[in-house]
Amino acid sequence: MALGTLIIKEKLGTSDRETIEQIRENPYLQYFIGLNCYQQEPPLESSMLVHFRKRIDGELINKINKKIVKREIDKSDKEVKKKDCLQEKGEKIKNKGKLILDATCAPADIKYPTDLGILNQARIETERIIDGTDSSE
Repeated sequence: MALGTLIIKEKLGTSDRETIEQIRENPYLQYFIGLNCYQQEPPLESSMLVHFRKRIDGELINKINKKIVKREIDKSDKEVKKKDCLQEKGEKIKNKGKLILDATCAPADIKYPTDLGILNQARIETERIIDGTDSSE
């Protein structure tokens, strides 16, 4: 919570009091500092940021950064090794879907709420239900 609050303060460039007020008003910031649900009360007092800055110095931040970078490098190395193992065994990596690169394109088989065909289909089904007829006829 302490580190998250200091990160928010530095990113927003606000005072201690304004940072706490921003966290109090914004559920996303509350989630970022580790709260499970939104709360109306401030999660801590602005005077606590002074104590946080004393405890979390540049050396600690550097250690945290090194651990994060090391974890990400190890994670990417594992993924690369896994892909290499699959290729060595002769197994083909399966595609998991279809990629559409042009954001202006969309599949044509999607029915949109403004489609009159949907309205007509609903009308036919409603008439069938009212008449009490079976759809298999």
